[in-house]
Amino acid sequence: MPDRDALIEHLLHRISALQSENNPFFPPGLLPSYRRNPLLMGYSRPDTNVFFTAITVFTLQQIRPKLAPVLQEKVDGMVQKAIQHYPDFQNKDGLKTYNFYKTPKRGQPSGHFPNGHLLHRIDHFRLPDDADDTAMVYLTSNPSREDLIWLKHKLMEHANLATRQVEDTYADYVNLRAYSTWFGKNMPVEFDASVLCNLLFCIFQYELPLNQHDDDSLAFIRSVIETGRYRQEPFRCSHSYPRATLILYHVAGLLAAFRPEPLESIRGFLIRDAYQMLEDGLPVMDQVIVSTSLLQLGEKPPRIDVRAIPETDIRDYSFFIAGMLTASQNPLLNRMAQSRLVRMDWTCEAHSLALLVEYLVYSRGC
Repeated sequence: MPDRDALIEHLLHRISALQSENNPFFPPGLLPSYRRNPLLMGYSRPDTNVFFTAITVFTLQQIRPKLAPVLQEKVDGMVQKAIQHYPDFQNKDGLKTYNFYKTPKRGQPSGHFPNGHLLHRIDHFRLPDDADDTAMVYLTSNPSREDLIWLKHKLMEHANLATRQVEDTYADYVNLRAYSTWFGKNMPVEFDASVLCNLLFCIFQYELPLNQHDDDSLAFIRSVIETGRYRQEPFRCSHSYPRATLILYHVAGLLAAFRPEPLESIRGFLIRDAYQMLEDGLPVMDQVIVSTSLLQLGEKPPRIDVRAIPETDIRDYSFFIAGMLTASQNPLLNRMAQSRLVRMDWTCEAHSLALLVEYLVYSRGC
């Protein structure tokens, strides 16, 4: 459909134009994103992180084979610009894990919560390296087999029951040997269904050997879907993506890409829930990701007129909603983490546009 193809090309050019060239807040190749909390007197700051750049180019790489050759070259160019600054976010001691923020190397200060007035001065808010950013960096670059095997062992060292037991989850999950979100020897174990999906995507993509940690991670994902917990208490199931629509999007993407046998039993649950979400009413960008999930699972949801989506909805869509206290070892602070007062909404226009391109590509022929 020529009109759809023209729109895809237009949106890809918009994403490319957003990629930084010489911005005081964003080094060349990074895609601008912002952290916000409307409850804190309209708090909004440019946020120099690797996460949104990595997930945006990951989304584009996944649909690249379905694009015209000239647009494949456009995507390749964006990827090459993006990955040049990945080393800035690598573990401060040179290990092959990655951080949301720039790490303190070569005498430089930590880059956590940049461009603000207070949070970057407080070491308590310095984030450890995490499985989510690490998985996305590995998925969008070309890691060696040696690095991949090293990562698999690193994940095992920080999985549940390796050195400590998960506390902030449902009682029937505490003995699962699933992977944790966080690296760092003093970090609490955290289960996050969406992070686990990204991590397992990496493990399946590179055909790494599977073990009980992978089986138990899949068991956790399967259970939060089939019990409906991800809809009832999304924050308990996914601290970093605490909306049911976001969890569904991640699980559906993993299931569609690799069809892991332990998740096949929840295919029907995902389809049923996705249609129900659409029927109940969703913000338009959530409609987009839920519809994309259905398309990936072989369904034909109602069409969305992408051209009619308001620019403000695209620019202000929050795909990643992080609790600032979830990485704390303090039980009281962990309980407080659900409060909107201590949660940040991250927005990235380029990633929202990539989600629209993804939807348009998968909805061809529908």
